[in-house]
Formats: sequence, C-alpha cells, structure tokens
Amino acid sequence: MGEPKLHIAGLSKWFPGKKGPIRALSDINLDLADNEFVSLVGASGCGKSTLLSIVAGLQSFSEGVLLTDGRPIVGPGLDRGVVFQSYTLLPWLTAQQNVEFALRAAGMSAAECRDVARAHIELVKLGRFADAYPAQLSGGMKQRVAIARALSYRPRMLLMDEPFGALDALTRRQMQDLLTQIWEEHRLTVLFVTHDVEEAVYLSDRIVAMSLNPGRISATFHVGLARPRTQDTISTADFIALQRDVLAAIQAGSEPDPA
Repeated sequence: MGEPKLHIAGLSKWFPGKKGPIRALSDINLDLADNEFVSLVGASGCGKSTLLSIVAGLQSFSEGVLLTDGRPIVGPGLDRGVVFQSYTLLPWLTAQQNVEFALRAAGMSAAECRDVARAHIELVKLGRFADAYPAQLSGGMKQRVAIARALSYRPRMLLMDEPFGALDALTRRQMQDLLTQIWEEHRLTVLFVTHDVEEAVYLSDRIVAMSLNPGRISATFHVGLARPRTQDTISTADFIALQRDVLAAIQAGSEPDPA
C-alpha cells in the first residue's frame, strides 16, 4: 500500500474548561487511502465533528501528527473541500455565482470562474437552476450547490459533516446516490460524519466508530458490500448484520468511562 492520502497518528485535542483542560479527542490513529470513502459515526459529543474540523484545518490540535499526501496540515487548503449540514450560501448570489465566488478566492480569472462553475453546477444536476437564488432553491438543491462549490477547485479530499442531516428521506437518498456517483467518477477521498448508521453502511468502504469521554476510535468496520449499491442492498442480510454491529459498537461507546 502506498502513502495514505490522510495520516493521523496519536492525535489528541484539549479544550479549556473552568476546572482545567477538557480532553475532547484522545490518541486518534487513522489512515485514509486514495479514493477511499470513510464514515465517522458515534454518539453526540464523541468528537466526530471536531476531528473533521481539525482535518479541514479549521481547528488546531494539541498533540500528534496530521498529514495529507505526506505534508503537515497547518490550516485550510484547496486540497480539501468541506461541506457542512448548513449550506452557508451567500443569499444575494445565484447558485452559479456562489460557486464562482469560491473560485475567485482561489485565484481564477473571471472567464475561467464562469466555465468551471457552470461545469460543476451541471455536475450536480442543477443546470436549469444556475441563475436561481438560494431562497428559490429547496434544501436538497442548496446542498447540491454547496457540493459543487466544494468540488469546483478540484480538491482531492472531500470532508463532509452531516451534509444530508436536514433533508427529507427521499431527497437524502437522492443526494447519497449523487455523492456516490461523483466520488466514483472523480476519485475523491471522502471523510464523512454522520449519525445515521444506515447511511454510513450504504455509502462507505470503511466505518470508524468513536466513543465518548474522551473521544477516541473504538471500532473499525470494513464494508464488503458490492457496488453499485441500491435500495435493494439495504434489505440484504449482510447489510442488516453490519448495521446491527455498528449500532452495537456505538452503544457500547456511549457510556462515560468510570471515574
């Protein structure tokens, strides 16, 4: 196996507290390969989003090693696209203009911004809505724009924090299938945070379960289900068994350590 796309070793994170430092993450060790789809799952407060934010370069960490393509992560970078549950679109710009705005910040010319933004709006199947404003778009459409924006500057890694959590069930499944299609076509490495175990099994190559107090990796599951996955996959015995095992790991890690 070659050099991992993402390498995390001995990573810990403390936050200041009234009675002293609070350890949020403890001794995280995790490698992601090129074009691997890995989901982080666990009870609320286990540090999933904190870990993803650290990989995005939006938070610091207290100790450990954090590398992408062998280089230290010291802040946000164009090599990593980030998508949150909240769409964070600029309401006074159209769908296409929201993508162009990110590209201008990346240093592209106006003409190149237009072409690249249009291509990515088409990629997420919003060509007919390129000139619509966020207020005119559904939640699923807004998230498509956010994904187009994150992909527009050609990152090799996509970091997603509960991106479909606010969507209805049908739209959520459509977005999962769109994400899978984009991931397969563009060979992205994806680190995906979700509370939905079914979603994690449906999307992932590997599932990493985290436990509480402090947040740490408690179990890893390799998803051996064939691709492409469909609605029928969810009802198979292998899918159900894996979902049950992941849920059991989350439950086991949801109780605080004894004092």
